[in-house]
Amino acid sequence: MLPEEQNKYHFILASHSPRRQQLLQDAGIVFELASGYEVAEEYPSTLPAQEVARYLSALKARAYPFLLHPRDILITADTTVVLDNKVLGKPSDASEAREMLSQLSGRSHQVITGVTLRSCNHTLTFDAVSSVHFRPLLSEEIDYYISVYRPFDKAGAYGIQEWIGYIGVERIEGCYYNIMGLPLFQLFQQLNQFIADQSE
Repeated sequence: MLPEEQNKYHFILASHSPRRQQLLQDAGIVFELASGYEVAEEYPSTLPAQEVARYLSALKARAYPFLLHPRDILITADTTVVLDNKVLGKPSDASEAREMLSQLSGRSHQVITGVTLRSCNHTLTFDAVSSVHFRPLLSEEIDYYISVYRPFDKAGAYGIQEWIGYIGVERIEGCYYNIMGLPLFQLFQQLNQFIADQSE
């Protein structure tokens, strides 16, 4: 989707994540930040871990309380870290962050971002999956990262674009930007389809 096509629409990003905001901005999409509503990120305990990100992104889109006009496209997203078929959320404190990073150390895990696009008459939800492999992390490295970067707003207690990602991630499979919180390639592909479906 070229810039002149984007200008036909009013994009609304419903996310507090500064990383998603920066990625969307760097991708050249002009958007307005949604404000005035909060969504509890709760999901059924029986929901498979691989489906949680899609569920929560759709939940956030449905909860948007304002009227969408014909040119509006709302974008919501949620990113989960999945290890052993369990979701690792955002750590509440340093102890929980240390436990999460210790679990991830020397192992592969999945990062899944669910994205929902919603207009006044159409909704589309999709997800992207990336695999991340950490080398074995030293306890001193984990403690340093937590004390300096305080990753309490990040699923799985880490940001791949930060120091721990530079020195600890051996390899990834899939979209790097998905691990940061927004799979840009898939987003552009799905936006094109979303707009085409609405024009039919």
